[in-house]
Amino acid sequence: MRFDKLENLAFASLRIIAGLMFATHGAQKLLGLFAAEFRPPFGSQLWIGGAIELVGGVLIALGLFTRPLAFLAAGTMAVAYFQFHFKFQFANSHWVPTVNEGELSALYCFVFLLIAARGSGLAALDGMRQRRRGA
Repeated sequence: MRFDKLENLAFASLRIIAGLMFATHGAQKLLGLFAAEFRPPFGSQLWIGGAIELVGGVLIALGLFTRPLAFLAAGTMAVAYFQFHFKFQFANSHWVPTVNEGELSALYCFVFLLIAARGSGLAALDGMRQRRRGA
């Protein structure tokens, strides 16, 4: 079997799994699920980030409003990386994601940029919406 035949299925799987994993971070922050030790105050920057993670992650997984939400999620993760991990500290290789523990933020940022650029793909509610509008 040729792997290029699996490309669309693999991309849809990436979108669904990344969205669901992203949503668990929001559920941790906002709802205290999955062993969260800290819940940010309502309306704070961390709370807003958690809302983007929870709502955006679920909708990205469902493939609904995928492009704008994936772009927003990518931006959220860029902010998380620069503000909370890198902190513009260059000494002792602190800019390296494995050193500053920002690998997940950096990876999510680029995964969501790919999803924003490519769209929702297979098994997405965006496709159903477009078909209903076109019919």
